[in-house]
Amino acid sequence: MDSVANSQTYQNLRDGPMADKARNEANQTRSEFSNLAASRQTPDQQTATGQNLTHYHSMFYNLLSWQNPRATAISYAVIVLSIFACRYVPIAHYGLRLTWMVLGITAAAEIVGRMIFDQGFSSKLRPKKYYTIPRETLESMMEDTEQLINFFVIEFQRIVFAENVYATIAVSLQALYTQAHAIADYLQAFATTLLTYFLIKVTPAWGLTLLFTTVAYFVPLVYISNRELIDHHLNNAGNLINQQTQQVRDMASQHTSKAMEVGQNTFKDYSSRAQEMMGQAKGKAVEKNYVSGETADKAESAVKGEQFPEAPRTEPEGPDSHAAEAGEAVPMPAQ
Repeated sequence: MDSVANSQTYQNLRDGPMADKARNEANQTRSEFSNLAASRQTPDQQTATGQNLTHYHSMFYNLLSWQNPRATAISYAVIVLSIFACRYVPIAHYGLRLTWMVLGITAAAEIVGRMIFDQGFSSKLRPKKYYTIPRETLESMMEDTEQLINFFVIEFQRIVFAENVYATIAVSLQALYTQAHAIADYLQAFATTLLTYFLIKVTPAWGLTLLFTTVAYFVPLVYISNRELIDHHLNNAGNLINQQTQQVRDMASQHTSKAMEVGQNTFKDYSSRAQEMMGQAKGKAVEKNYVSGETADKAESAVKGEQFPEAPRTEPEGPDSHAAEAGEAVPMPAQ
């Protein structure tokens, strides 16, 4: 080993350009992972209900926006390898096999040691104090778990209740207006759910997970690489949507006003026709001496509501009050 370490070839490889490049890449990768960990801070932006977001919002935004490309690429590769490992490698089977092999070896070593040396080999390897997880570590893990779960819960509710999604997947919608944001969020959630419903019939779960992971990682990269072009088209789309919406509103207003005008004209027409028919009927009745002209005029005024009596303003005091007012004798009950 000393001769190999002191050889000229090893020194050339250790100090050569490829070794320097590898060291620089390793240092930059560590630096990017440190930046990704440092980005876990609660953002200033709040939800529509005034609630604070979690620090995972900042971390996932930093991760999926490719601000640290090496860390993002490594995380994507790890997820893809994990998906393929779960698909093609029987991890649970190997885990159970490893467990019973380790337990069998330790039990056999303990039994053989006690039979031969009166002391088991596993007992000698036993530490003086078992390892325990510190309370601070558990508290930090529980806090991170709570923040991670709340991240998904909040994002799901923001999509359902039509608030603009802050995640990088929906960054392409940021140039639209508030109304277009809400519509786009509903359409995005609807399209994603509909696509998943049909894909789950022909695509296995691991394939669907791989597809959505790839989309989540590379759609932001495509947007970042073509930001100006995509923003230009999104602005045009937003303006077109607003124009179409305003046009529909104007058409609805015009049709409503026309319908009201037609209704008023129709009512006036039927009212005039009804008055004409009443006048004709009155004239015929007077001509044929069915009624007198004075009686017809009184009937017409009564129909118009001019001769209706006024309603009483006070309640009668008892059931016999009307009879008493008319001067009639109230009969007494028989003894």
